[in-house]
Amino acid sequence: MSKFELTRRGLIKTGAIAGAGLAMPTIFTSASQAAYLNEPKGDTVTLGFNVPQSGPYADEGADELRAYELAVEHLNGGGDGGMMNTFSSKALKGNGILGKKVAFVTGDTQTKADAARASAKSMIEKDGAIMITGGSSSGVAVAVQALCQETGIIFMAGLTHSNDTTGKDKKANGFRHFFNSYMSGAALAPVLANAYGTDRKAYHLTADYNWGYTTEQAVRESTEAMGWETVNSVKTPLTQTDFSSYIAPVLQSGADVLVLNHYGGNMVNSLTNAVQFGLRDKQVNGKNFEIVVPLYSRLMARGAGENVKGIYGSTNWHWSLSDEGSKAFVKSFGEKYGFPPSQAAHTVYCQTLLYADACERAGTFNPCGVVEALEGYEFDGLGNGKTLYRAEDHQCFKDVLVVKGKENPTSEFDLLEIVEVTPVDKVTYAPDHPQMQDANGNVVPIGSCNAGA
Repeated sequence: MSKFELTRRGLIKTGAIAGAGLAMPTIFTSASQAAYLNEPKGDTVTLGFNVPQSGPYADEGADELRAYELAVEHLNGGGDGGMMNTFSSKALKGNGILGKKVAFVTGDTQTKADAARASAKSMIEKDGAIMITGGSSSGVAVAVQALCQETGIIFMAGLTHSNDTTGKDKKANGFRHFFNSYMSGAALAPVLANAYGTDRKAYHLTADYNWGYTTEQAVRESTEAMGWETVNSVKTPLTQTDFSSYIAPVLQSGADVLVLNHYGGNMVNSLTNAVQFGLRDKQVNGKNFEIVVPLYSRLMARGAGENVKGIYGSTNWHWSLSDEGSKAFVKSFGEKYGFPPSQAAHTVYCQTLLYADACERAGTFNPCGVVEALEGYEFDGLGNGKTLYRAEDHQCFKDVLVVKGKENPTSEFDLLEIVEVTPVDKVTYAPDHPQMQDANGNVVPIGSCNAGA
């Protein structure tokens, strides 16, 4: 029995990667006729794209908006169809969703939880959005996911990497395609051991919010398990732009590895400061000093430039992948915008298609029908290989990429190289894993779907 067969639930309702790889028709009856919030009455259906258009993650937000617009174009029958052509499910026909043309509204999360909730609330109440998606901060994702659960709207998380999103803060109305902190730690540790040995002393600089906390925990636990020692951990504000005062103490700590649990503009600035301080040119404990960035993106690599050379990290997806889904997406995105997509763009494009597909297979926009269609759903053809949306926590499980900054890049976009594709079984964990529990060691139940009516 395969790893997917061992962990999936609800296989009989999908058939998404059986036989020839085509999804079988699915019939859901429990929610099809029930009342629900923002039921589309006309010939359009409105989706809410809530992304950071300002703040330290604004570059990620801009690329997310590009991908959302591309997904809507494809759903409505425009363009070349992108990954709709490679998706194992064939429920989407290019005529919108359930025959309704897809419209959308946008908002700025400002990379702040309160602003993100206010923006999402406006989309739901004033614009009639039936699904909210987006975000590039786990603090934002958790806040908006909770709002969507309360109001009865589906939340298809964008770029959110903290364990909490599908761990202690998981919700029945929320789904995450992106990988998480645990998976980064599990994928990185063996590669770091091979590259740098098992006798290392690590110093962590950690963004002071839920993503930083769970990423540090995941990397600490995975590296300490292979023999590394953690000599210090320091929290840094999300609003920080100059990290010089945080880098200086590293030199006196006895550490020979600096782990930057930073993302977006934070990572660009902290890595730049570390290089300016000469860390990469030093030897400590008889070893070359090394820097690790647990979560990478093409946009971050571009911002940091030559400073990323040789530095390891993990990523959810990369535009250089050669599978048919990735090639189709890169072609569509590149022809529309003139450059390759980021992992943020990829994951939100996938989420939009997955939501639309779930509605088609369920035969309804009712959130409870969508939940039923996505739980335990297996699919392929969206750029990450065979993928499972696990029923117990609504987390996607797929292979994880370990990447490294290229020594000799050929362009401003060709800055990362894939050094390891970690199989899904190496990053899969039990739903009650300690890293997914709350502060009291309890497993928080996912609860029940809310249709909002």
